[in-house]
Amino acid sequence: MVVCIDDIIIYSETCEDHVKYIDRVLSKCTPINLKISLKKCNFGQQELLALGHKVSGLSLAIDQNKGAAVLQKPVPKSIKEMQSFLGFSSYYRNHPKNFAHIASSLYKLCSKDVVFEITKERRDAYERIKHELTNAPVLILADFELPFKLYIDAACSQVLGAALHQRQIVDGEPREGLICYISRKLKDSEARYGATQTECLCLVWALEKLHYHLQDELFEVYTDFPALKSSLNMKTTNRHILRWQIAIQEYRGNMTTINKEDRKRNFRFSEWAPGSGTLDSGKTDSEGTETPILGISSSELHNEFFSAVLKSYSKHKQCGMLLQLLQQKYRSPELESQLEEPWLRAYKDSNFFLVDGLLYHRENTQVHSQW
Repeated sequence: MVVCIDDIIIYSETCEDHVKYIDRVLSKCTPINLKISLKKCNFGQQELLALGHKVSGLSLAIDQNKGAAVLQKPVPKSIKEMQSFLGFSSYYRNHPKNFAHIASSLYKLCSKDVVFEITKERRDAYERIKHELTNAPVLILADFELPFKLYIDAACSQVLGAALHQRQIVDGEPREGLICYISRKLKDSEARYGATQTECLCLVWALEKLHYHLQDELFEVYTDFPALKSSLNMKTTNRHILRWQIAIQEYRGNMTTINKEDRKRNFRFSEWAPGSGTLDSGKTDSEGTETPILGISSSELHNEFFSAVLKSYSKHKQCGMLLQLLQQKYRSPELESQLEEPWLRAYKDSNFFLVDGLLYHRENTQVHSQW
């Protein structure tokens, strides 16, 4: 039997350690008569090409030769050629942002019972992937002595996305760099989730995907969905959220959730409950009509105002029942049956939640991701 080893990479922080490590490796090769070709060896390199990447002590980039090969690839003319292209580009999926969203139409083209046809949308997706791969950002290598920053975003239609960053000292100055992007397409069952469930799913999925980096490490989670923190701490009957609350237990001691104030909101915290019993906030009531407020985002109002808001719930049947349902530990089918549509649908989608006794409603709007 003949065993061939293609590459052995020896790395170290100092030259002295590097010499020691090389000596250890070579000393193990001699007793077993393992031969090494010196013309294929490189010693004391600051950076090298390995597995399609340009690797240095600080960063990770796509091999420029691989990028040039991508530009020369013609548009695939068959499913097999498309699968080959997607397999190649997916290898570098941690470099482009929202790779899953960009490539979704091309993956769909490779599905069963789909006629292979290169439409304008698919051609644009193909060209965009080529552009993203040849202009991909250089990734930094994680320093496990420093805290991480995890940016999550589930606002992009049908796709979960996240980015892992870290602030490191480069050339004597603190700079925030990208460690990796991750993304994936929602499953058919997940596509029916409300915004609250989707955002929670995005966080749990990102934690599982980046478990190697974040386990037992301090990190901050940045989200443009302020209700995420309360959703993962509130009492709920939603089985998905309950399962996700358990899944993040091991990270709670090291995780801090921060709202991205500079992001455009995908929902409105000021939701009124019109007297007609609908959730259409675009309609205004006539002057003098009492309308209970479901929630408001400002934290600078007086306590008297919030007291008035809480009292208004007792005057609205649907609000009163929602309060009872959200305060209970277990489901109450009898009480749920008394809710009217679309209140019932919004409740089942976990669009209602309590924060300091105030009832909030979150709209399920879809916008393009800002990654």
